[in-house]
Amino acid sequence: MRLSLLLLLLLPGPPPALGMEDAAFPHPGESSQPPPRACPLRCSCPRDDTVDCDGLDLQVFPDNITRAAQHLSLQNNQLQELPYNELSRLSSLRTLNLHNNLISSEGLPDEAFESLTQLQHISVAQNKLGNAGLPPDAFRGSAAVATLSLSSNRLRYVPPSLPPALERLHLQNNLISKVPRGALSRQTHLRELHLQHNQLTDSGLDATTFSKLHRLEYLDLSHNQLAAVPAGLPRTLAVLHLGRNRIRQVEAARLRGARGLRYLLLQHNPLGAAGLPAGALRPLRGLHTLHLYGNGLDRVPPALPRRLRALVLPHNRVAMLGARDLAATPGLTELNLAYNRLASAHVHPRAFRRLRALRSLDLAGNQLTRLPAGLPAGLHTLRLQRNQLRALEPEPLVGLDQLRDLSLAHNQLRVGDIGPGTWHELQALQVRGGLVLDLSHNQLSFMPPDLPEALEELHLQGNRISYVGPEAFLSTPRLRALFLRANRLHMTSIAPEAFLGLPHLRVVDTAGNPEQVLVRLPPTAPRRPRAEGP
Repeated sequence: MRLSLLLLLLLPGPPPALGMEDAAFPHPGESSQPPPRACPLRCSCPRDDTVDCDGLDLQVFPDNITRAAQHLSLQNNQLQELPYNELSRLSSLRTLNLHNNLISSEGLPDEAFESLTQLQHISVAQNKLGNAGLPPDAFRGSAAVATLSLSSNRLRYVPPSLPPALERLHLQNNLISKVPRGALSRQTHLRELHLQHNQLTDSGLDATTFSKLHRLEYLDLSHNQLAAVPAGLPRTLAVLHLGRNRIRQVEAARLRGARGLRYLLLQHNPLGAAGLPAGALRPLRGLHTLHLYGNGLDRVPPALPRRLRALVLPHNRVAMLGARDLAATPGLTELNLAYNRLASAHVHPRAFRRLRALRSLDLAGNQLTRLPAGLPAGLHTLRLQRNQLRALEPEPLVGLDQLRDLSLAHNQLRVGDIGPGTWHELQALQVRGGLVLDLSHNQLSFMPPDLPEALEELHLQGNRISYVGPEAFLSTPRLRALFLRANRLHMTSIAPEAFLGLPHLRVVDTAGNPEQVLVRLPPTAPRRPRAEGP
């Protein structure tokens, strides 16, 4: 990698997404200025204040580094130790990247960074730091350090005597089982703390671990061994990752201090029927997103925060939706109940009645045999793929004039199961971007009639269609893409006039049929058919 990677993590901005860490530790950019006269052998010095020795398999710290250096990259080498004398000369350093070397705890001298009073960002990620951690006085005098990455080492506890001005601390992918009492007591400026992928248990934390972090906004404790939500969470916390732990129940008392929490992620825990009792999340009045993917919940948790906007509950055991199960969250814009155990008989006709703000509803992978009643009129996306739908009636679609994406794929629908007037209820669609309708992988033997006028993308792949007649698309003048692969079409199965009234048609996909299909696009459309052989 070149220097362009190092500055990414250093720039202020929103908390990083899951999976992004300090492998891309900040690098300064390059310049068109000529290199300085003095530069270590084999390294590059694109600016007077920048020395780049990335990926040179260096085993010894380079000499002849200019005292004016502010940015030094030594990542991707084989350094085992840092010489104090060489480091102490570089008093102007602001960024130091030691990512991916072989530096052990013993390879760090006492007071290693003592003279680097201007140092702001340092990465010692992916090295060999072990049980001994860091020298007690490693950062004495380094009061300006704002970003420190020690991720992907072999640390067993959070090192003491960390720089007091830290704003971002990366400790993920270690062997940490304990945060010693007081280890973070001086880091009152800390905004991001990454402790995911460690071995933390409840006994490794106490009520004071995070209590003095009065500016903490982002805390990632996912992929540990916690059985409970940590106590003493600060009021400033906005994002809390607790996925893939061993949490069986969430207690309101543990969340009382974190009243500013906006995003709570609890995916892949063993939360069962009593995992989120009524009132457990009551302290979180401003909660925006609750992520509960892959737990064992059999009902929508009761008494959720009223201002909740996104409820993500796929891959649980929810088997019933009552009339009032969602009444406490009228502001929901996204509801994901995919891959649960919902059957049509156990979804109350008024289950969605109060969700007037709902824009996305995902009910894929359940056991529904018909469209739910009482769907909110403002829906943009409705996903019902991989259910057991055997009939479509017009009534559930009445008023859905903002619908943009309707997925009915992987069901058991036949053309005769689609009630007269079903698509007529979508004729009023006037949304920008048009409608995407997915009827793929059903049991359709011919083209569904009277498709909605707003249709722009139609998925019919994986059905039993053997013929497309001249009137198939008379009602869909805005159609842009048609997918008919893996049906029963032959060379002349599509009538020559079928696409004449479709000036916007760009894609016709007929691959995977018994024979190569002859496709005639209208004269005004670019000729980009996909008519591959079987």
